[in-house]
Amino acid sequence: MLHPRPPHQTRIAMSPAVSPELVAELAPTGTLRAAINLSNFLLVTGRTPAGDPEGVSPSMAKAIADRLGVPVAYVPYPRPGELADAVADGAWDIGLIGAEPQRAEKIAFTAAYCEIEATYLVPAGSPIRVLADVDRPGVRIASTARAAYDLWLERNIRHATVIRTESLDDACARFLADRLDVLAGLRPRLLADLRRIPGARILDGRFMAVQQAIGTPRGRTAGARFLAEFVEQAKASGFVAGLIERFGADGLSVAPPAAA
Repeated sequence: MLHPRPPHQTRIAMSPAVSPELVAELAPTGTLRAAINLSNFLLVTGRTPAGDPEGVSPSMAKAIADRLGVPVAYVPYPRPGELADAVADGAWDIGLIGAEPQRAEKIAFTAAYCEIEATYLVPAGSPIRVLADVDRPGVRIASTARAAYDLWLERNIRHATVIRTESLDDACARFLADRLDVLAGLRPRLLADLRRIPGARILDGRFMAVQQAIGTPRGRTAGARFLAEFVEQAKASGFVAGLIERFGADGLSVAPPAAA
């Protein structure tokens, strides 16, 4: 039984039996090692008294471990790219991260359980008015290297120049210091930046939505099926919505059901 937040007690209705083979595939050490991206401030909102990450994504991982009947051990990473790279080392069993084609080469992803809009911020007096104005020669975009939205920029930006930094804070600092034309980011973070940058504007719409999903190393076929079913039931039951409410994760929305 899962408890996102009283009084809204929500169960995820799944088949009752979890086979020993499935547990052995998803948690071969007897503990579910869950990789958590600490840089996503919407999905990780704090720490427990024991020092573990707390928020929507750690709670999803704990719910999966409970369903498997094993303990959870969080494997934290400061940035999503490092989390994705670590799949090659066998460092984790499930990873909670944005699903992107580059990452899917080695990670089997579920459909998204929640989404976060990504868009652009421009400085005061900018001639850039709409999203389509950004990808033009001479435009310089500040971005956070290997974030899910940065991977989208890598695939889609053809004319503008993307200038990458190591962190969200570094991207904003570079945008200001070098007087760049555009700051790319998640809308909730850009709203916070907007309050600190006089005259700045956030463009209407989004250039993409980060699909926050759950992945497991490719080859764990039964485990991937289990995780896919778990995510769909977690969305349909209201469990994900309850976590978003519980942790006050404004800017997150429950992802739609997976395509049939």
